[in-house]
Amino acid sequence: MSISVLRIARPVSDLARSRTLYCAGLDLAVIGSFAHHAGFSGVMLGKPGMAWHLEFTICHAHPVEPRPTAEDLLVLYLPEEAAWQHTCAAMAQAGFRRTAALNPYWEQGGQTFSDHDGYRTVIQRRQWPLNPAG
Repeated sequence: MSISVLRIARPVSDLARSRTLYCAGLDLAVIGSFAHHAGFSGVMLGKPGMAWHLEFTICHAHPVEPRPTAEDLLVLYLPEEAAWQHTCAAMAQAGFRRTAALNPYWEQGGQTFSDHDGYRTVIQRRQWPLNPAG
């Protein structure tokens, strides 16, 4: 099986706030959106040509309360020091809260940030894969 695109979809409490936060913090852009489609509105954030993107949704008829745990993580690997530092600073400036990771592994070379709904993003200063299979 070959998966060409990964979408990470999350219900949010404030669609506009999530869009603004993630665009500013991760330098993403709106690549798609929909309004009042079968009771849902949403926005997709990414960059053209990127193999993954985020989708945030609101259900107008039956609001879904976001309930992430401390281990529900979006982990982004940025091995270059300057890019890592820039992204961590952008996350803080955008309004993400620096949060201690529950798993201490993520504190080794990484920083964890929480958004207004409690979703966590780890900016990891490592290269993936760390131990290639072979």
